Amino acid sequence: ARQALESADRGWAWMVLLAAVLLQGLTLGFPSCIGVFFTDLQHEFHATNSETSWFPSIMVAVLHAGPLCSLLVKRFGCRFAVMLGGLLSGVGMVSSSFCKSLSQLYLTAGFITGLGSCFSFQAGVTVLGYYFVRWRTLANAMASTGVSLGLTLWPLLSQYLLDEMGWRNTFLIFGGILLNCCVCGAIMRPAQLANGGSSPHPEIQQQDRRTACFQMLQKYLAFDIFCQNKGYQIYTIGVTWMMLGFALPHIYLVPYAIHSGVEERRAALLISIIGFINIFIRPLTGLLSGLSVFTGRRIYLFSLAVLLCGLSNFICVISAKFSALIVYCVILSIAMSGIGALTFQVLMDVVEMDRFSSALGLFTILESITLLIGPPLTGLLVDITSDFHCVFYTSSFFLISAALFMALSFCALERKSKLKEASKVPLDNPSRCQYNEILTEPQSERQSSSAVIYITSI
Repeated sequence: ARQALESADRGWAWMVLLAAVLLQGLTLGFPSCIGVFFTDLQHEFHATNSETSWFPSIMVAVLHAGPLCSLLVKRFGCRFAVMLGGLLSGVGMVSSSFCKSLSQLYLTAGFITGLGSCFSFQAGVTVLGYYFVRWRTLANAMASTGVSLGLTLWPLLSQYLLDEMGWRNTFLIFGGILLNCCVCGAIMRPAQLANGGSSPHPEIQQQDRRTACFQMLQKYLAFDIFCQNKGYQIYTIGVTWMMLGFALPHIYLVPYAIHSGVEERRAALLISIIGFINIFIRPLTGLLSGLSVFTGRRIYLFSLAVLLCGLSNFICVISAKFSALIVYCVILSIAMSGIGALTFQVLMDVVEMDRFSSALGLFTILESITLLIGPPLTGLLVDITSDFHCVFYTSSFFLISAALFMALSFCALERKSKLKEASKVPLDNPSRCQYNEILTEPQSERQSSSAVIYITSI
């Protein structure tokens, strides 16, 4: 363990960090470009908005299947998971270039590529916890810049290749690009656990299948926490509801801009603007939210970011001019940066760290379900009304209602907690409010925890 601690945060660890940055750009940033192909896929397969939107929805939903990847990492290690994911992603996109129907596209580019991206991305984040101890927080923050780089570059590359050689050849090239995840995985050679720990729960193999299954669910899907912890319950319901509307602008913005008369290249540029601003705003938001003045109040910052995200959609309703859409992308990107930076910090505030991984497992599963059904249902609404404004009205409804629900619910929970404490013993530190009614670990101890953290495309 001592040798592992001495070798952490130096030497090869920084090469692993560089590989993690590339992985996040290749995997988590990739779905941002699908909107560029939306109109072409509709024309190719004579499909409705709802039918076409199932493709990116399946990809994003599978990409967020965190617990599935954690099982693979535990059994075979991070390097194997990353390289297997790169292989699946490449095969999925190459196969999609030969698809004759949308249903085949759902399986290849949607499910197979999404699953491969899930393996590569989540394992790439996990391995940072083995290579970094002192600079673990900084390493994760630097790795997340890969997402913003992917959001910036993928749409531009997609539009250029689409204009030059069509969507089938573009998907074929994308398959080759995603195979570079295997190269990133090769860099991530196995490292000792810095805490010198051994594999958890070895006794499970000796128990009957029913007990083992129950313990596995207990570890990765924390239904008991959901039932007992009011803060976790409110936050999980709020974010799950929010996700019904959060992904809609990312999928429908480019088709809406093209439908409104914006040139295709300029329409693709809109997504890149969101990604470019994210590069600078997301780290800044993360630093600000980490200040002690916001301790115990991050949920209100998160709710404010969600509210801003919902209100910004009305800009698209008011005007579809390119200049107005640029303003919309700037505001949306700022709000997205706040959401992305705060999502897991808030979750750490409401859940004890020894159960964080299991709480996060249930959180990501519920999140992926709403990410899957939200865009197709909205696409169906657009098909019925023939009005793209429905996308932004629907998105605003889910985002604004989720923001108000979380803020008001936590405010009521905080007031109830203060009244309860006041009736017993005066609070020593009233600025720090524990929503789960159980004393949690200090933030400094949390950062040194070796718990696996899943990161989403938020």
